[in-house]
Amino acid sequence: MSNCWNTTDPLMTAYHDEWGTPVHDDHVLFEFLCLEGMQAGLSWKQILSRRQNFREAFNNFEPKLVAAYTEKDVIRLLSDTRIIRNKRKIESIINNARRFIELQCQHGSFDAYIWSFIEGKPLDSKLTSFKEMPTETAESRIISSELKKRGFNFVGPTICYSFMQAVGMVNDHLVTCSRYQTIKQEQPNR
Repeated sequence: MSNCWNTTDPLMTAYHDEWGTPVHDDHVLFEFLCLEGMQAGLSWKQILSRRQNFREAFNNFEPKLVAAYTEKDVIRLLSDTRIIRNKRKIESIINNARRFIELQCQHGSFDAYIWSFIEGKPLDSKLTSFKEMPTETAESRIISSELKKRGFNFVGPTICYSFMQAVGMVNDHLVTCSRYQTIKQEQPNR
């Protein structure tokens, strides 16, 4: 299978094949939101190499469990050498779990809320070169602003765009990449 990231690293190749596939499962959306925030200022390889550790440390990113974390959990997480131990990012995940649940209650699901920004249909960038790939867009700026108004942290426009790419809200595989066509063909008629 053609890999537009030109990597032979098995971890990155597996992520390449996952990246950009539309996600509508709230649990998975929460995991990606957390990992994107945790990745800020770091490489994806650093996050991916610890992904299973993050899942174990954060109760498999179950929003209700994470939302109930206390200062004792923050201390536990700060001492867990298997994950990125950044207090602000850890506290952000806990805060965002609480805000995530609020959005689920208000909109029926986080999926319904987040996909409404693009009318439920993935955007198609039709990129022919990585030089064309933006770090943020009008949509990611709007999402960032709305999430911040609702009390989320580590959701700047660049993080929101990376989230959109990861969960398939935008297809940013190069048009020459086999995943580009596969993802495009798998899109449900919404």
